Amino acid sequence: MDKEIPAYREIGPRRYRETSGLYYEDFVVGDTFEHRPGRTITDADNIWMTLLTMNVQPVHFDAAYAAQTEWKQMLVDSTLTLALLTGMSVRTVSAKVVANLGWDKVRATHPVFAGDTLYAESTVLSKRESKSRPTQGIVTVLTRGLNQDGVEVMSFERTMLIYKRGHSPEEAANY
Repeated sequence: MDKEIPAYREIGPRRYRETSGLYYEDFVVGDTFEHRPGRTITDADNIWMTLLTMNVQPVHFDAAYAAQTEWKQMLVDSTLTLALLTGMSVRTVSAKVVANLGWDKVRATHPVFAGDTLYAESTVLSKRESKSRPTQGIVTVLTRGLNQDGVEVMSFERTMLIYKRGHSPEEAANY
């Protein structure tokens, strides 16, 4: 292993604070991070998402309707899949984020059903220092969601503004 990414920082004798995320300097184009644990999606997750977002497409919450479709069962709302995969990647790629700048090239590549377990992985596509914010940099990752069979169900690019080392609120003495 060429580098070590710390998960804990010593804050006193035999006392450590858990940390999450990478600073701008830690990102290397081409690195891939597998995000764990996975997450099994339930019918309740899917129905709640449709209620929260006011999505009235019955294929997501009406089993009788969904049984008449080519899928023969309810589909998981793709915005739930997007949100879940984004959330799974936070611990590594955006725990030190200043702001998300955008999601691009979102592709729903395979249907997701209740009972599927999803896993995520992110590959660093690019990074550059911010021109207007010298304490921050811009990082773009490609995140892929895979189901329990290793089939890609979704992919997207996400661009984020990330703190540089020494400039994160996490580094404040009392945090």
